[in-house]
Amino acid sequence: MKRVFIVLFLWAFVFGFSQSKLTVINEAKGTPIANAAISCNDKILGKTDENGFLEFKSKCKSIQIFAENYFKESVLAEDEMTVTLINTSSKTQSIETVILEDKSDPKALEILRKVDQLFKSNSPKSLDSYTYKSYEKISLDIDQDSISAFNEIFNDNFNLFKKQKEKDSINDVSARRIFSKSKLFLWERAQEYLYSKKFGEKVNILDNRISGLNQPIYELIALQGNRDKIPSQIKTENRGLYRFYLTDSIEIDSRQNYVIRFREASYKKTVKKRKFSGYLYIDTETYGIKKIESVSKDKNEGNITSTWILFNNKWFLAEESVKLRMSRMKMDNVEQTDVDDENHSKKHKKSFGTYAYLSSKYFDYESPTEEDPKDFKGYTFTVKNANGKTLEKYRTEPLSERERNTYFVIDSLGKKYNVDRKARILTGLINGQVRVGSFDFDIGEVINYNLYEGFRFGLKAKLNENFNQYFSPDYYFAYGLNDEKFKYGIGLDIKTTLDKNSFFRIEYYDDVNSSGEFYRRLWTFKMRMMNYGNNINNDKYYRYEGASLSYLNDITNGLTLAFAARRNTEEAKFDYSFRNSGATFENFNTLVTLKYSPNSTNIMTPQGKSLIDQKYPELYFNFEQSFKALGGDFNYTRFDALFVQNFKTRLGTTGVRLYGGLVLGEAPIWKHFTMNGLASPSRDINFNLTSYLGFATLEGGRFYNDRFIAYYLTHKLPWYFKSIGQNVSSLDFVLRGTIGDMKHPEYHDFRFRKLNHLYQEVGLEWNNFLSSYFNLGVFYRVGYYTTYSFKQNFAFQFKLKLLEF
Repeated sequence: MKRVFIVLFLWAFVFGFSQSKLTVINEAKGTPIANAAISCNDKILGKTDENGFLEFKSKCKSIQIFAENYFKESVLAEDEMTVTLINTSSKTQSIETVILEDKSDPKALEILRKVDQLFKSNSPKSLDSYTYKSYEKISLDIDQDSISAFNEIFNDNFNLFKKQKEKDSINDVSARRIFSKSKLFLWERAQEYLYSKKFGEKVNILDNRISGLNQPIYELIALQGNRDKIPSQIKTENRGLYRFYLTDSIEIDSRQNYVIRFREASYKKTVKKRKFSGYLYIDTETYGIKKIESVSKDKNEGNITSTWILFNNKWFLAEESVKLRMSRMKMDNVEQTDVDDENHSKKHKKSFGTYAYLSSKYFDYESPTEEDPKDFKGYTFTVKNANGKTLEKYRTEPLSERERNTYFVIDSLGKKYNVDRKARILTGLINGQVRVGSFDFDIGEVINYNLYEGFRFGLKAKLNENFNQYFSPDYYFAYGLNDEKFKYGIGLDIKTTLDKNSFFRIEYYDDVNSSGEFYRRLWTFKMRMMNYGNNINNDKYYRYEGASLSYLNDITNGLTLAFAARRNTEEAKFDYSFRNSGATFENFNTLVTLKYSPNSTNIMTPQGKSLIDQKYPELYFNFEQSFKALGGDFNYTRFDALFVQNFKTRLGTTGVRLYGGLVLGEAPIWKHFTMNGLASPSRDINFNLTSYLGFATLEGGRFYNDRFIAYYLTHKLPWYFKSIGQNVSSLDFVLRGTIGDMKHPEYHDFRFRKLNHLYQEVGLEWNNFLSSYFNLGVFYRVGYYTTYSFKQNFAFQFKLKLLEF
């Protein structure tokens, strides 16, 4: 199965002369256009007849079509094509000057401004409550109009395919066999959406089936489209990526609508003129979106259509249709000559485009509804059924014969190639895990680097629900190349329910950690991954050995509470003494951690809770209390908190991280805060990886405070520009700052400084740097701690762009 999917996505275009048939019609009237000229590289290939038809041979990848009084069109060459041309009528002629100047029509922009301004009030979520259902179908197949021709050629040349294994890969032959009787992929899903202003949103997955998989991929079936999101063409920050022109008004469902044509702003100069890529239909009374039609530059590449319906004075999504070309496959059409001999057969190449199809239908709208708190319990998503047995109740139309065959053909291939196991491995990466049988391996523990251990190699494994649904043992071990020491830990989770995350945990460990670490408990995998480089230049580490007992409970979808009691032996692994008492202590403490993320969406799976969409605001809070009990040497109190928010305005997207900490009482230096410096004084140029709370120009492991506050502000400028290829880049302005103090620095006998003045750095991040998977940032230290040395004030920083804000 893996090979088949590789074939689907990686087929290259095969060059060579091919026979093409073209029909050109008037887009508005649907009538044929005679005498339309077809050209390739400025060479005329022919003109259409009175039926708008032309048959020609060409090795060109794309062709141009132009006719008198029509806008020129460019399309990708296919064996059979139907192309529509737009008439240069008086209504569109008035737009021509604006197009030549390559700027949007001010009237169209004003309408879009009102659409954006009124989107929330037009949204169903402005109602007190509602409910509706949906049925979605996603498939991979050849062009629907080419199925009969494909089957004819495949049946005529089946024996030929067998003999061509040396020329064509076995994968190619297998894919052709699949396409002859079924689709390559089929996924059906039925959902129910409930909303209440009081209780929030709930999505029930009524049923689901994916060809080739016997067990559902819960993270996949919970993924959502643009059902309640502003379409990209409407977003203020995307205005620079499109050109908009008000062309007409039209009546749809007895309501008047503005018609706005749009096109991408990146077309080459030779084809920029008259190159629209879609239509927006905007209700003239409410400024709600009625319909969006989007067609790629080359019409045969695909199209996307979304339609909304006015229900209870709000605009609900009613239907979506997507067709996107994935690749192109060529087959030999063999015609025997008078001599019945293979050597005298005549071959013609015939190609077939393979496409991804999506069809979504929404129905059974109700508003207002009776609100039962029981209907909104648990996480955002609840899986009612996932074996496909009840899908018949929700299908808006019966499955075709090819679709019914798909489940039989692809399911059998899925069993043969063990697709279920491979899919679970891939989806486990969402939460930072790789699943192999009854074990889940943490990929974040495989390799790390810090200044004390150097490269740290490790292995962390946890027995999953395949071992036992309620009991889950785990272990890890690691080895540092610099300190040449092994570290290890062993634990056991005991679940109290399978409906949500609620479990007791007991563990024993012997490991090291960096001094002054900001607690990261309950952080998402993406946040922890972003923070991996935090200790590259911090060599102040301490060893901790002990045991803990903890309990974690998801009180609601957005509120998690965890409690832990720990008894540790802690020892500084650097030259340090606390109040002349040495560097080794006993510590008994309790830790309460709270995470509040009211807008994030989660789903409960057999593997546990999975985060589908992380939304802001979020709050993380830790309260640690140490006791002089059970042999403990300390009696301190420690707080830290992190608040994250992200919001959009007409001026761009702003991200905010506010965080801080406080230590009361006497505690060793590793219980204070190291301020997250990433720079190294020994380097000529500061270059580091991003850190979730770090400073690019601040020296690592040098500053410590027992109280501090800090901020991390980013602002995505509403200006987008083309990078290498077809990728779009943008710029983020970044401002970071922190200030704190230490009440008793004399308690700590080692070399450090307290950070008691405002430390600030400013930066600019180039997102999607040179079309790579990284963002490049440049930062400069400003304010009190600025030095005369440029290299100390300046730093480069790389960030994996998938980490986002």
